[in-house]
Amino acid sequence: MAGIVFFIEQIAIGLYILLGLAIFLTWRRWQLARRELRSTHFELERNLARYKRANAVTMLVLLVEVVLVIVGMQQVVAPTIRAEDDTVQTIEEIADDGVFNTPVPGRSDETLIDPSNVNLTPDDLQLRVLATPTLTPTPVGTIIPNPPAAVGCEDERASLQIPTNGLRVFEPLTVIGTANVDDFAFYRFEIKGPQTLGNFAILEDHTQPVPEVGELGQFVPSFYEPGLYQFRLTVFDITNTLRASCMVNIDITDPIPTATPLQS
Repeated sequence: MAGIVFFIEQIAIGLYILLGLAIFLTWRRWQLARRELRSTHFELERNLARYKRANAVTMLVLLVEVVLVIVGMQQVVAPTIRAEDDTVQTIEEIADDGVFNTPVPGRSDETLIDPSNVNLTPDDLQLRVLATPTLTPTPVGTIIPNPPAAVGCEDERASLQIPTNGLRVFEPLTVIGTANVDDFAFYRFEIKGPQTLGNFAILEDHTQPVPEVGELGQFVPSFYEPGLYQFRLTVFDITNTLRASCMVNIDITDPIPTATPLQS
C-alpha cells in the first residue's frame, strides 16, 4: 500500500494534467448538451440532451473526487507514512540504551618482574614510529553466492559500498557511499522485496549531499521478514527529477543466535 501511495505522489503532476484535460473535455460535453437541450423542440431529442448533460455532470463530479483523492495522498497520507518511517531507531540510539562496563582484572602489588634476563641493546632503545595504513571498511555479514548484478552503481554520483551487492544482513548497519548531483535536492533509501508487494517502498530522505564516500544513513533490517530484497539509493535534483541511482541485492536473515554456555 505504501508503495502505491509513494508512486502516486511521484507522478502526481502528470495525473493533475491528465485530470485537468479530462475535466475540460467533460465541461465541453456539458456545454454542448445544454445547447442541444435549448435548441431542440422534439421530446426525444430533448431527452437525449438531458441524458448527455446528466452524464457529463456525473463525470465532472467523479473527476473532481479523483483530484481530491490524489491531493489527500500527496498532502496527508504520504507525509504520514514517511513520518512513521523516520521513527526507525538508529544504531546510535540502540547502542546508547545502557551502560556497558567490561570488568578489567586488577593488578596485584605482589606480582614482581625479574629483569635479570632482559638484555637491551642501543638498537632496541631506539623508537621507530611507523605509519599504520588505514584499513578498508569491511561490510558486516557475508556475501551470498552468485547474487544478481547491481544496477547503476558504476555512477559516482550514486554509489554504495555498504551494503555491497549480495550482502547478507541481519543487524542494523551504517549505509556508506556517495550521493551528489548537479542542482542537488535530496537522496532517499528504497527497498523492494517480499514485504513491499513487489514495489519500491521509501525508507527515508536526506537533504545533505555526500560527494565523497561517507555515511549516508542507517538501515535496520529487523522491520522486514527474511528474504531477498533490493536496496536502492536514488538522488534527485531541485526539479524532483531522478538523476542517479544505485541498486544492490541484499539477503535479510534472522539475527545470529548467541551461544549459551552449558550448565555443568
